[in-house]
Amino acid sequence: MSTAVDDELWSAIGDPTRRTMIDLLLADGPGTATSLSRRLPVTRQAVAKHLAVLDRVGLIHGEPAGRERHYQVDEAQLARAVAQLSAVGATWDARLRRIKRIAETIERDRQYSEGD
Repeated sequence: MSTAVDDELWSAIGDPTRRTMIDLLLADGPGTATSLSRRLPVTRQAVAKHLAVLDRVGLIHGEPAGRERHYQVDEAQLARAVAQLSAVGATWDARLRRIKRIAETIERDRQYSEGD
């Protein structure tokens, strides 16, 4: 599994309404634009647009069901997003540890030179 960061995926996840929609679909199972719009402070049309974005990046998939589509989370794609987040977090943890070591060295050197 690749952990290269997918900017389009993270742009889709970056929207709070879309994250809430993913949470609702995970908690309640498949849903439609209509059922999701009842639980969100946005119109059905806005929900449909958000669903299209999530579908385009593969986080959800819609199946036709009568006049609507039933959407559910693609767990493999969500796992990929989680792996990316973990990789980015590990990279930043390493960077912060290096910055801390540099700052500590600077502080020790400053204290040593003041003691002279």
